[in-house]
Amino acid sequence: MKIAITSKGRGLDSEVDPRFGRAAYILIIDTETLEFEVIDNAKNANAFKGAGIQAAASISEKNAQVLLTGFCGPNAFKILDAAGIKVASDLMGTVRDAVKNFNKGKLSFTSAANVEGHW
Repeated sequence: MKIAITSKGRGLDSEVDPRFGRAAYILIIDTETLEFEVIDNAKNANAFKGAGIQAAASISEKNAQVLLTGFCGPNAFKILDAAGIKVASDLMGTVRDAVKNFNKGKLSFTSAANVEGHW
C-alpha cells in the first residue's frame, strides 16, 4: 500500500512534520518494501494560501491511500476525503516509526480536520 507521511527531512529517519500543507517534504512510501519517493513541498510551504489543497492534490496524484501527519486543516481534509484518502493525525516521532505503527494497526483514522486552516 502507498501511504503519504509529512516529514521534516528526506528520509525514513526524519521527524514527522506536524504540518500537512506546509510540511517541508511529503514521503510517499510503499508500506511493504519501505521504498519511497520524496515530494519537495517548498512551493506549498511558502504559498500565501491553498497549501493544504495543493498538497492533498499532490498525494492523490501519487495514488496514496492514507496520509499520516500531525495536523490537517478543513480544506485539505475535504479534498483528501473526496479522494478517498484516509487521514491519521496527531503523529510525532520519525517517519520510520509512523510506518511501523501503521503496519501494526496502532493508528486510528480521523473523521474531521484537527486544526483550523492557516495555523
